[in-house]
Amino acid sequence: MNILVIGNGGREHALCWKIAQNPAIKKIFCAPGNAGTADVASNIPINVLEIEKVLKFAINNNIDLTVVGPEVPLCAGIVDVFKEKGLSVFGPDKSSARLEGSKCYSKKFMLKHGIPTAKSGEFYSRNDALAYVKKVMKKTSRIVIKADGLAAGKGVLIAECLNDAINAVDTCFDGTFGKAGEKILIEEYLEGEEASILALTDGNSIIPLIPSQDHKRVGEGDTGLNTGGMGAYCPAPVVDKNLMREINEKVLQRFLHGIQKDKLYYRGVIYAGIMVTQDGPKVLEFNVRFGDPEVQAVMSLMKSDLVEIMMKTVNGKLNETEIEWYPGAAACVVMVSKGYPGAYEKGLPISGIKDIEKRNKTVVFHAGTTIKDGKIVTSGGRVLGVTSRGNSIEDAVEQAYNRVNEIKWEGAFYRKDIAWKALS
Repeated sequence: MNILVIGNGGREHALCWKIAQNPAIKKIFCAPGNAGTADVASNIPINVLEIEKVLKFAINNNIDLTVVGPEVPLCAGIVDVFKEKGLSVFGPDKSSARLEGSKCYSKKFMLKHGIPTAKSGEFYSRNDALAYVKKVMKKTSRIVIKADGLAAGKGVLIAECLNDAINAVDTCFDGTFGKAGEKILIEEYLEGEEASILALTDGNSIIPLIPSQDHKRVGEGDTGLNTGGMGAYCPAPVVDKNLMREINEKVLQRFLHGIQKDKLYYRGVIYAGIMVTQDGPKVLEFNVRFGDPEVQAVMSLMKSDLVEIMMKTVNGKLNETEIEWYPGAAACVVMVSKGYPGAYEKGLPISGIKDIEKRNKTVVFHAGTTIKDGKIVTSGGRVLGVTSRGNSIEDAVEQAYNRVNEIKWEGAFYRKDIAWKALS
């Protein structure tokens, strides 16, 4: 089989790495890829939004399965284009991708199909939003402001006072997030512990993967600005068997019923960001692709063959699948460039990766790297996801940090408390 993976981040490197473990794979391509995917795939210099070029490449190279990594091409309708040509593609179509592409659409979907979520209001103007904020903030100390569209994981702003809320509304409407901020969602702040639930669906059935936990804030103790993710681990102890049973019943099964009732084409992965509250699990957001960096930890623990699972998902035979997992735990520590999630410098040489790759149980997944003059250099804010597998969460975290300390570049930064909730 020939496989094409779309994207250039840590998620795509993790997927290429896992796909490469299937002995039946002849060739793996990654468009556009990064310095890490180049070790397990052939990088193709095509941007994720150059959909016609990607399609032409898939046809000319006899691609048996295309796996779409990021949300942007999914929301742009890449699956629709591939489907029209009769090509196998893993991911939801453009209409279904609105579940991530529009937070307002996603909220309406949840309410329509009885999926537990936060109370909210949607606003098209700054004045209306500010009036609502001032009214609500008289009764609460925290509120969440979300840009409606895609904002690379940075469009969710948590306000802890009225001034913060006003500034957050202004940030959305002043063009910081482009068109994504032309409409906003204002939600109640949910108290509890977060969990990431990834599940595969072919539209007929749905199978959850091992639960994980992401660390979205840039600073220790979950402080500072939201990011695309500073680290992750799995399994997440907060999701015990009883809670998983409740999430399956109230979130996953209702989601499946919802896409069936709304006649949405969905053959891929759904990510449910869950807040475990005193009133039970509530959905913070849906993503229509693998979470990053959660996927890096989850793929490290997956024993089953990913290609076989994806093919059954695409072919509507997911009910024939039973996923096996390695025992123990996995932890991913994301190393970022100085200044992230704000402005940061690119092109900085990285050292120490090659020595780590010679060892077992740790993989350095590249998120923002490229090759320059034969050397690996930084090209993004999130640069590397150092991921280790261990006998326990504590063991996996310790191994990951030991390896992180061996990697160097100017201004490298990382959180030092990944999995702190589980360890405490």
